[in-house]
Amino acid sequence: MEYLKFVKVYDDLASTTKKLDKTAILASFLRDLEKNGKSEWIYLFRGRVLPDYDAGEFGISTQLVLKAVGASFGISILEVINKFKEIGDLGKVAEYFALKKRQSVLFSSKLQVSKVFDNLKKVISIEGSGAIDKKIGLISELLNSGSPSEVKYIIRTLLSDLRVGVADALLVDAIALTFFSGESEMRLKVEETYDLANDFARVFDAAKKGAKGLESITIVPGKPVKAMLAVKSASLEEAFEICGKPAALEHKYDGFRMMIHKKEGEIFLFTRRLENVTKQFPDIVEVIKKNVKGDEFILDTEVVGYDEKAEKYKPFESISQRIKRKYDIDKLIKQLPVEVNVFDVLYYNGESWLNKNFVERRKLIEKIIKIEKWKIRPAIQIITGEEKEAQKFYEKAIEMGEEGLMVKKIDSPYKQGRKVGYMVKLKPVVNDLDLVIVGAEYGTGKRGGWLTSYIVACRSGSEFLEVGKVSSGLKEKEEEGTTYDEMTNLLKPLIIEESGNEVKVKPRLVVAVTYQNIQKSPAYSSGYALRFPRISAYRPDRDVKEITTLEDIEKEARK
Repeated sequence: MEYLKFVKVYDDLASTTKKLDKTAILASFLRDLEKNGKSEWIYLFRGRVLPDYDAGEFGISTQLVLKAVGASFGISILEVINKFKEIGDLGKVAEYFALKKRQSVLFSSKLQVSKVFDNLKKVISIEGSGAIDKKIGLISELLNSGSPSEVKYIIRTLLSDLRVGVADALLVDAIALTFFSGESEMRLKVEETYDLANDFARVFDAAKKGAKGLESITIVPGKPVKAMLAVKSASLEEAFEICGKPAALEHKYDGFRMMIHKKEGEIFLFTRRLENVTKQFPDIVEVIKKNVKGDEFILDTEVVGYDEKAEKYKPFESISQRIKRKYDIDKLIKQLPVEVNVFDVLYYNGESWLNKNFVERRKLIEKIIKIEKWKIRPAIQIITGEEKEAQKFYEKAIEMGEEGLMVKKIDSPYKQGRKVGYMVKLKPVVNDLDLVIVGAEYGTGKRGGWLTSYIVACRSGSEFLEVGKVSSGLKEKEEEGTTYDEMTNLLKPLIIEESGNEVKVKPRLVVAVTYQNIQKSPAYSSGYALRFPRISAYRPDRDVKEITTLEDIEKEARK
């Protein structure tokens, strides 16, 4: 299959904002892909060449793309930079220079999807000495072979900035329309299958075989699965309305979600973003081997940091360093010890427990977990329908330094990946939102050289809409928490556009932001602005798919 076929679909998708039109465009192409292509090519519509559970990235910075474009078209980097400043889109910059070259050279080769896909996968796998030159070589090979429009999308793919508006939900809709005529029941089944697989190629292959094909996909230890998400509640009364009475009440820990797998004697640790963090937590691996019975399992847990001397829990910001760093592990284990709080089980000894009710799942946890102080325990829990008892439990959790309360429906199954009302989170009234950084500005004076002011955005479908600029909350010196220097180092590889001292970045880094209130404002693309925003935490454990939506912003603004 020629890559131009993909490019035509990209252009058609980019030409409309209507969800039904996009779904129809994708579904039409998926029928062609089924007959004439490979299932894994479906990843290209999300700007990827790997399934979602694979954390592999291209590792391509703006600077590297500038070099690759210059090398491919025989021009200076300065000329590429000047055109980038003029256009503001490296994909279009590459298209411009490819068009100029085509006018002077006769092109005869036709770029195949297989070539594009294979080269992009190789870009991800290259490491070590000479990696940059090898990556530029692979990219140049594609740029020299592609038409101007093909070149544009190759660059955008490498920068994870495809700009065609295809979110996960849209691919789910397209697969359902392709194989099941868009029936609502089967659309839900496709979505549930994707939540289990986290791999659109597997879902696409399964859907070819009909409903039975989808049913054949289940969870297995060793492959990450999405966690069930909680809905927010403003009061215990509302929480009981959602979950019913009696309900299970558990402490809401100020830590990070971790799925713990055991398969063939090996332990795997995954974050809620499906990232494998096993190497960062050898201490947890040993705790699990020692204290959890079972040959194979998948446990849903919250990992919390604590102060060993004071015997007190620490806030998330302190323990987030354990996720981010991949060196000095032994030192960090001593500095930032953690406790594993187990609150659910999805799979045990050859059997999925997803459809068993929560009470049964909790009983299994209590049976297989050997409690070790400050190392591992089942989540603290009571089951009650009495609001006075629930309030007392809630107040005790806050007194202990916990974030709040989790309220759970006792007869519910486990539904990964979605907020279905089986689990509710309740916290003291604090105005905070999970938002993604989409732009930044360099500081001046003692903050010179750092990106210190951040444009944050909410999510609306596959788009990210700005809701404000935040400049406070981070640290200047390394203490407990993220520094401006660390955030700058995280943001620089994500820069996709520069203008003076301002930059636009790929929407990858999620931050928790507190604020006084929300008001309507034409200054930002969401139509709203946060008043007095402040970053309370960098959340490397959160995925951009989970951030606050425009609907949430509108709801908060009405309060």
